[in-house]
Amino acid sequence: MCRSIKILRPPVAPEVTEDDIHAAALQYVRKVSGFRKPAAHNADAFDAAVEAVALATAELLGRLEVRGHHHHHHAEPAADAA
Repeated sequence: MCRSIKILRPPVAPEVTEDDIHAAALQYVRKVSGFRKPAAHNADAFDAAVEAVALATAELLGRLEVRGHHHHHHAEPAADAA
């Protein structure tokens, strides 16, 4: 579908940054919407979609288990931690 989106899971990409995730999300939303840069009246919807896809991507990458590769999950601090 989007040939310019890189594989972000280990071991193919051992270190993935927020910028990598955002770039992949942006490419996905551009492809799906058909807009490289949306008109002003569509900018909020476009930007919200990029953020949603980036969050879903980060969650997916954090939960994937790849056989033979030790993956360090980034633990979120507990809400009730003092």
